Amino acid sequence: MINFSKMHGAGNDFVIIMAEEVSGIDYSTIAKAVCDRHFGIGADGIMVVEESKTSDVRMHYYNSDGSLGEMCGNGIRCFSKFVYEKVIVKKEVFTVETLAGEKVINLTVDKDGKAEKILVDMGVPSLEAKDVPVNTENLRFINEDIMIDGISIKVSSILMGVPHTIVFTEELNEETVCKIGPIIEKHNIYPRKTNVNFVEIINEEFMKVDTWERGAGKTLACGTGVCASVFVANLLNYVGKKVLVEVPGGKLNITIDHSNRVFMEGTAEFICDGKYYLNI
Repeated sequence: MINFSKMHGAGNDFVIIMAEEVSGIDYSTIAKAVCDRHFGIGADGIMVVEESKTSDVRMHYYNSDGSLGEMCGNGIRCFSKFVYEKVIVKKEVFTVETLAGEKVINLTVDKDGKAEKILVDMGVPSLEAKDVPVNTENLRFINEDIMIDGISIKVSSILMGVPHTIVFTEELNEETVCKIGPIIEKHNIYPRKTNVNFVEIINEEFMKVDTWERGAGKTLACGTGVCASVFVANLLNYVGKKVLVEVPGGKLNITIDHSNRVFMEGTAEFICDGKYYLNI
């Protein structure tokens, strides 16, 4: 029996578990069981809270298919609210160790001691094709064409902690996201697969993003995807450095500073606490 919390960030839902609850059990196996929406709790991924030797706390993230994720933008907001309100980390500015590096968290706390808003320093994304990675001779893979079912589609790929590919469109269409997203995710040009973000620019301060997530499928939000989308949109002069982004599950505020560091601000919410009878 495992104690857990279920949370969401802009509709992207997660199950959070303390490491001592699952000691000796493979996290990937747990993720596949827990995230199943029929036979488990149901979630886009799980996060396991561990002690860290270098940061205030350590986050392990696994997608619903059991694959290990280096980082998760909406997930780290949920994780940060969890560790603060469960009094695991007792300060409003702290660090989280992830496979994508250390992330600095800054909480806005209300009068009741609840983390009302979470600001995450997401770091500087890499534009190097080898870092994403992309199988190409180009140093960068920005505004390049790939073939999908005999049709040329213009894409841009960067590493925002995890691989992200951006497709700009005049109007978002869920059918297109679910049809083209998985094809691009597993395209042979991406040896580690890629998240795929479809972006509609409204104006220089507002855009919409719909994401097909590597290892999770269509989700209501993807924090790293939103950050990657704003960064590429700014690079191509479609938007400025402060952008409000609407995703199917809510809205996020993204800021790019003078050194190209990306900051994401949004909320996170508890859905429930409970006990899960793990049968694996």
